[in-house]
Amino acid sequence: MNYYFSKTVDDPMDAAIAKLAQELKKEGFGILTEIDMAATLAQKLNVRINNYRILGACNPHFAYEALQQENKIGLMLPCNIVVQQREDGRTEISAVDPVASMMAIPNESLANIAGQVREKLRSVIENC
Repeated sequence: MNYYFSKTVDDPMDAAIAKLAQELKKEGFGILTEIDMAATLAQKLNVRINNYRILGACNPHFAYEALQQENKIGLMLPCNIVVQQREDGRTEISAVDPVASMMAIPNESLANIAGQVREKLRSVIENC
């Protein structure tokens, strides 16, 4: 089982992130965090990588449901989405598969929630 699903788009990175934010909103998600890995690594290690951002997406309804089932689930939240510039100038958008993530937690009641979140995130990625 893959631990992510992804799509490559022709949009520049900022446009891809804007479209991603719109699609996330349609599915009830918001972006809670954004980490610019290229800037961070340049500052901390003086190394250069292509533009690479990690976005933390959260659907409050599903986060609340998951917290009711497993009080340490916050260790696995929010759902990470990576947006990275490829060598060919295109932008790749990848989302964690929550079903794969939840397999690490021995709590069967999370499987249904993770499946619903998976379908919503898959839809977001497909519509970007």
